Amino acid sequence: MTTYGYVRVSSADQCEDRQMIAMRELKIPPERIYIDKLSGKDFQRPAYIALTDKLQSGDLLYIKSIDRLGRNYADIQNQWRILTKERGVDIAVIDMPLLDTQNGRDLMGTFLADVVLQLLAFVAQNERETIRKRQTEGIAAARARGVRFGRPVKKPPENFGRLVKQWERGKLPLSELLAQTGLKEATFYRRLRELRLTKSKK
Repeated sequence: MTTYGYVRVSSADQCEDRQMIAMRELKIPPERIYIDKLSGKDFQRPAYIALTDKLQSGDLLYIKSIDRLGRNYADIQNQWRILTKERGVDIAVIDMPLLDTQNGRDLMGTFLADVVLQLLAFVAQNERETIRKRQTEGIAAARARGVRFGRPVKKPPENFGRLVKQWERGKLPLSELLAQTGLKEATFYRRLRELRLTKSKK
């Protein structure tokens, strides 16, 4: 039996220290701890894929909590079934001792583990959907307040109109115009269209 650990955080700027401490306490060698810094929305994660390629029947996989495995209800259950039933790998969820396939291999133990897994997988997905909903609502509320998202609009300088006239008359090269306005070429042409549209409405 070979023991492995799987650690996941949702983004590169999040800290995996809490999970790593738990893995070190179990004396899992660093080279057998696989770390992903990606969302748990699916299982297309480099470290997780590399880990499952290594796992063999009789091996033991530790995870800190079920949401570190993933956040999609159906996918968590499917991965659990593949690893434990088809591959013969044991899984132990550190924060939930009931979810340890090394123990309770009788009918009641298996039933309890399945019930707990379904419940926790549902909670993990529900939390993910709640976070997404809050983000969507927060963005909508911010937009309603006039908050703009994305790159700030690059405004032309006050003398933009005069510089455009010089450029149109051939007295100012485009490169010099761009240097003086601080605009990129694509932005310049957008601002030029806006300027001409404004003039046509007057």
